Order: sequence, then structure tokens, then C-alpha cells
Amino acid sequence: MSPACDERRSTISVDGRRIGPDHPPYVIAEMSANHNGSLERAFAIMTAAKEAGADAVKLQTYRPDTITLDHDGPGFRIEDGLWAGRRLYELYEEAQTPWDWHEPLFAKGRELGITVFSSPFDPTAVELLASLGAPAYKIASCEIVDLPLIRRTAACGRPLIISCGMADEEEIEDAVAAARDAGCQDLALLHCVSGYPTPIEQANLRTIVDMRERFGTPIGLSDHSMGVAAASAAVALGASIIEKHFTLSRDDGGPDAAFSLEPAELARLTQQCRDVWQALGEPSYGVQPSEAGTRRFRRSLYAVTTITKGEVFTLDNVRSIRPADGLPPKHLPDILGKMAAKSIAKGTPLSWDLVADEG
Repeated sequence: MSPACDERRSTISVDGRRIGPDHPPYVIAEMSANHNGSLERAFAIMTAAKEAGADAVKLQTYRPDTITLDHDGPGFRIEDGLWAGRRLYELYEEAQTPWDWHEPLFAKGRELGITVFSSPFDPTAVELLASLGAPAYKIASCEIVDLPLIRRTAACGRPLIISCGMADEEEIEDAVAAARDAGCQDLALLHCVSGYPTPIEQANLRTIVDMRERFGTPIGLSDHSMGVAAASAAVALGASIIEKHFTLSRDDGGPDAAFSLEPAELARLTQQCRDVWQALGEPSYGVQPSEAGTRRFRRSLYAVTTITKGEVFTLDNVRSIRPADGLPPKHLPDILGKMAAKSIAKGTPLSWDLVADEG
């Protein structure tokens, strides 16, 4: 266990919205590269995210020159997966959110009433976002090992969300320690599998439970699987944050379109996740208000024939039946063999005053 885990905070606040186990799941629509190079499309994605019920839209803030090199040497061309054959520089050049878009995107968020924040990928990105008053920051999975970037971002004094895709326990502990050492108070971690898309059998959602116990922060899921099943299950396991890539239509294409949700799917995700959270409730063994009427349909002890005074109670004249107006069925052994204290009409619920005292 890392020393950084000694300071625990199970609830954080982003832009006035409380996030933690006692609050509805915080749903983040990740725009990433789905703007397809159009600011107007970016605005439309934000509007659709708000209409679908998301709490926030997340951007990615980098330039191709700050995230990689314009180079075609070994390692600079993607060899497999969704982007196989593409040079890193060309991919990031296409996918970037231009610097001069950030201010209008933040303004659009304020107009719509949806929180906007971003993942910075280098110190210049942190400076840009800080100048715009970003209400939170996100560290992407690939950057979890960039401890100087984590420290620089945490020093801004805003909530920090760290994705843990591909990271082992020591790397997560190092990232948490770096954030805490730089003064981060509001910290959340996201379980993440950085497969694009992630096969559902590799989601390993039970990691969420372990992370909550291990790190003592709000835990969420950055989900790259198809559909909404993993996200709903994550909330049932205690996830307080759900992040999904979001686009207007997968048919529109773009680097991230294939594993992004469309508006109707995001709306279903937000509703299902909040329904699941509500369904969790609290440990309860009593009668809920909705059960009050149904309680009458429990079984209880009834006279199933006419019983005369002094007649012995037997399995022929007493049975456990519905409704629940008589003695509980557990008292049947206590009644059998005893005598009726008075005449009892068929269909009468049994009560102790109908049972004669012995002797």
C-alpha cells in the first residue's frame, strides 16, 4: 500500500457537482477526435451530450509536435489495431483539438450548462487549460507514467482524474503519490482497458472493487467496450464516474468513431447507470413502502372447516393459507393438539384468543 493512500477522500467535487458513492454516477462524454476537424460539429456533439444527460464533455489538448515527432522511423508507425499503418504524427495531426477552439468550446459549455474539461498532454496544454479556468483535469492512460506531467497538472489545485489503462499497481501508486505530493486533494481514478475497442471479456470490472479498497478515492470506468453493459455493471460494483467516447454517428467516421456511442446510446447509458445507482440503495431487511400491499398475500393460519368449541386443532381443520390475517405459520406446531376456546367459523383467521389455555 502506497503512503499516498493514507490521505483518503471518497467524494470529490467538479464544477459544483459532488462525485462519489453517495451521489449519482458522473457521466463524461469524451469527444476526443470525433469533431472530425469541424468546430461546428464539436458544438453539435456538446449539445447532443447535454441532451443525452451527460454531466461533462471532455476534450484532449495537445499538438502533434508536443505528443510525438514528425518522423517515420521505427516505432513511429502503428503496426496493428484500429489505426494500423498510420504514422503517429499524421494521426495526431488529424485528431487534435486546435488550440484556438478551446475558448469557444468552454464558452459553449457554459451556454449549454454542461461542464467542459480536458486531458492535457504536456505543460503548454496545462497552461492553456489553466488560463481558461478548467474546472478539472484528466490524465490519459498513456500519460500515467509521466509523473512530471501529473505533478504539474495537480499543482493547478483543481480536481484530477487519472485513467489507469495498462498500469500495474506500482505505476498507479506512483501516480497517486505524485498527485498528492503536488497538493492534489480531489483525486479520482478510472479503471480502464486501453483496447480500441475492448473485448467485453477483458473488461475485468471487479478491479473497481479492489481499487476502491486499495486507493480510497472515488473510482470510475473509462470504457472502450461496445455498448452500455460494462458501464451499467461498473456502477453496480461501485463506479462513481463513467467515461465513454461519444460521436453524432459512427457512420461519419474519424479516428475514434468505431468505438464511440451515438446520442441514443449515450442517453440509454446515462439513464441505466443512474437507475442502477438508485437500485443499489442501502442494506435493508424491512418492508419497503411498495411492499405494504403485497404483505397481505403472505400465508397465515386459518380455520379451513367449522370448528366447534373444545374441538382439537388438527391438520384437517387448520392450514397455512393466504391471506396473512392469522397467526404466522411458524405457530402451527404450537396449535396442533390444543382445543378451540370457542366455536370458529370456516375461513376465520386464527388468533391466540381462539386457542384454549391448557389446564
